[in-house]
Amino acid sequence: QVQLVESGGGLVLAGGSLRLSCAASGLPFSTYVMGWFRQAPGKEREFVAAMKWSGGITLYADSLKGRFTISRDNAKNTVYLQMNSRKPDDWSVYYCAAGRRPSSWYDPKGWDYWGQGTQVTVSS
Repeated sequence: QVQLVESGGGLVLAGGSLRLSCAASGLPFSTYVMGWFRQAPGKEREFVAAMKWSGGITLYADSLKGRFTISRDNAKNTVYLQMNSRKPDDWSVYYCAAGRRPSSWYDPKGWDYWGQGTQVTVSS
């Protein structure tokens, strides 16, 4: 059974930092692409960042480049999203995703598995 379990969400002050974790199990993740998306109320799910579990390729949403960093710990089968310099419009539910071969890393439709999401609230 595939499981992606996010954690680390919560309330953060604007300008602060937060690190999300995604614990993965049930698949040979070394062959997968791992990603983070976010969705604010009334909006579509949007791409945040992604990387090949095997390493080598990392992609970020242009608007978030420089503030967010995706990384992984192979020993723990965990993917992380470090978020710095938080802004009030970063308020969203953040989702971890895994895809065997997403046709477009930016499009949530191409991803195979999703976590339940973790809420991030930014207070000004």
